[in-house]
Amino acid sequence: MASLRSICTNDVVVFFLMSFFIQSDAQIRYSIPEEMRKGSLIGNVAQDLGLDLKRLRSGRARIVTGENVQYAELKTDKGTLVVNERIDREQLCGDVTPCSFTFEILLENPMELHPVTIEVLDVNDNAPTFQSKHLDFEISESATIGSRFVLESADDADVGVNGLKDYILTANTANDNFVLKQHLNPDGSRYIQMVLQNALDREKEPRLNLKLVAVDGGSPQRSGTVHINIVVLDANDNAPVFNQSIYKATVSESSSKGTDILTVNATDIDVDANGQVSYSFSKSKTSAAGFFEIQPSTGVIFVAKEIDFEKDKKFEFWIEAKDHGGLTDTCKVEIDIIDVNDNAPVINVMSFSSPVSEDSPVGTTIGIINVKDLDSGENGQVRNYYALVTNAPLDRESVSEFNITVIASDSGKPPLSVKKTFNLKISDVNDNAPVFTRALYSATITENNSPGLSVLSVVAKDPDENQNARVSYILEECDIGGSPVSGYISVNSDNGVISAARSFDYEQTKQCLCVIKAQDGGSPPLSSNVTVKILVQDQNDNGPQMVPRSADVGYLVTKVVAVDVDSGQNAWLSYKLQKAADRALFEVGLQNGEIRTIRQVTDKDAVKQRLAVIVEDNGQPSRSATVIVNVVVADSFPEVMSEFTDFTHDKEYNDNLTFYLVLALAVVSFLFITCVVVIISVKIYRWRQSRVLYHSNLPVIPYYPPRYSDTLGTATLPHVYNYDTCRTTDSRKSDIKYMQPMSQSLVSVDDVGTESALNGQQRSTASTLVTSHFTNCK
Repeated sequence: MASLRSICTNDVVVFFLMSFFIQSDAQIRYSIPEEMRKGSLIGNVAQDLGLDLKRLRSGRARIVTGENVQYAELKTDKGTLVVNERIDREQLCGDVTPCSFTFEILLENPMELHPVTIEVLDVNDNAPTFQSKHLDFEISESATIGSRFVLESADDADVGVNGLKDYILTANTANDNFVLKQHLNPDGSRYIQMVLQNALDREKEPRLNLKLVAVDGGSPQRSGTVHINIVVLDANDNAPVFNQSIYKATVSESSSKGTDILTVNATDIDVDANGQVSYSFSKSKTSAAGFFEIQPSTGVIFVAKEIDFEKDKKFEFWIEAKDHGGLTDTCKVEIDIIDVNDNAPVINVMSFSSPVSEDSPVGTTIGIINVKDLDSGENGQVRNYYALVTNAPLDRESVSEFNITVIASDSGKPPLSVKKTFNLKISDVNDNAPVFTRALYSATITENNSPGLSVLSVVAKDPDENQNARVSYILEECDIGGSPVSGYISVNSDNGVISAARSFDYEQTKQCLCVIKAQDGGSPPLSSNVTVKILVQDQNDNGPQMVPRSADVGYLVTKVVAVDVDSGQNAWLSYKLQKAADRALFEVGLQNGEIRTIRQVTDKDAVKQRLAVIVEDNGQPSRSATVIVNVVVADSFPEVMSEFTDFTHDKEYNDNLTFYLVLALAVVSFLFITCVVVIISVKIYRWRQSRVLYHSNLPVIPYYPPRYSDTLGTATLPHVYNYDTCRTTDSRKSDIKYMQPMSQSLVSVDDVGTESALNGQQRSTASTLVTSHFTNCK
């Protein structure tokens, strides 16, 4: 019995199950005469198997056979079998009877296999024939009555009643010397002998001319003739005699040319030339012609050419011993051929499906193969069907194709095997969603940008192929400040480039948070999302707001803003006034960090006010940061400037001023002089109008709504800062004086427990902003 195993030659190993396919019990048999015309009807398969035509079509019904010639054809539209090739019974089966050939009808889904046997009936299309046209005999006149002479047998390729039926011996003239005797071999074949019934007389008839006619039993009857020429010899009255009537031997099919098999022996009691015997093959029909030869003088039979057990398993032939007088005797030789394992199994592919979809379930049939071995016994005589099926899930993204090697081995010694390799390709299905290369995309854009400016690109990869791997980028709808996100940004569906759809304003929008979806072109499509965060960077495009000199209860002095990058309750912030020179004058909003007055400012209040504000989160443990706010209450600008100078001297700054600080002071001085000129002009114009109101103690204080921005954008305060501001008890009585450029920063920074000095650029910027507040005050 042949064994099978499968080998997968890829980096990822997937095992395939080879299962034995059991054929169905539904078997049908038809009988047809040979030499039928192509297209002739053999039988109705659908009716005989109980199948409807729909099942034949859906099951892809077809004929499977391991033979090279397909004699029958299946018409699936009619369910019939018809003749596909000319069938010659003699060519197909030779002498074997009955003659038939077998094939299987294969149906899929579910798999069915129905054997069909077609018996080919013989017709009388061959006449008996002889190998020779003439048979020559030399017979001594002293031949004894009853001497036998073997005649050549006729060959009729037909069988049964159409085969060879009888022999007839005739003569041109009256002849009663010979009669014909027919003998039946154990295998059913015939051999004939011409028997001498009356003595010969060479002097009366030196030559005899006879005819041997072979006739068959067909209708009409056919016949064949061979001429027999007999030369009558003189004076040899003893024929050779074999010491055995039957000789038997065995020989291996692997025996080389010239190998001796056996020796036959015949003796003649005559002496001299009449007693010398020579050996030869009988003229009767023999299947051993060409395979064996005999030494004429010794009777040794040896191999003449290669023997093939798969073609001939046994040989039977006759050996004739003849003396010089023409007398003969015959013996039968039977040689059995021993099989050797000289044929490897043969793998025939009945069907093979490639490519196969990667989502095919485990157990999907890929192909059906048939294995045969021409040897016999343990050497392999097999005829089996196997199904090649998947034994594990397939994944095209891991392995796109497999090389599957099937090995069939027989049980001979040594065993022979054959390999056949199948290339199986895996087709893609849309089973992978696009995946972004990052979990979060972030970028910055400076405000006042040009619409259409490219901000960043998002990239998603899809391991599928073709249309299933084509990625499109889609902007998910959401709102930013009550407006659709599509009004702020847009995304290129092909390359994922995100562009600004408008010009951003930091004072209105500090960040843009959106979701981009990557969707493939499969059916149905698969997608994934990624968050994109765009931060807007501030530009110095807004001038500082003026701060009023006096305010009522609840006036907003400034606002402290802190941001915690944590989330949830860990980012809930609360503001408290930790320390103040006068707690009765200021308060801090617990949630918003706004510093407001809680009473009217009076002349008794100290000019220099220092506030310490602490910001705490709601985490466990809680984390905090502290900021120092310096507030000045003054009656005039010189007093204000002196107080700011005092604040500045309270801190130990680095005296190494940079070029940027000098430039900032120069700009501040220019702006201050300009503001003073404007203020004087306005004061002269309004002085008379405000005189009446002045005597009525109703202060005329123009009020400008405070404007502030988040400290450092959206980041948590990295240091503790001092916010400086000033107030006057009676701004209407203040004298406007030109101020000289300041040599030091107007803003002081107190660092509680951390580093204390701003760098030069920060101090310069802070000086510019605060000075602008004073020069715009009215």
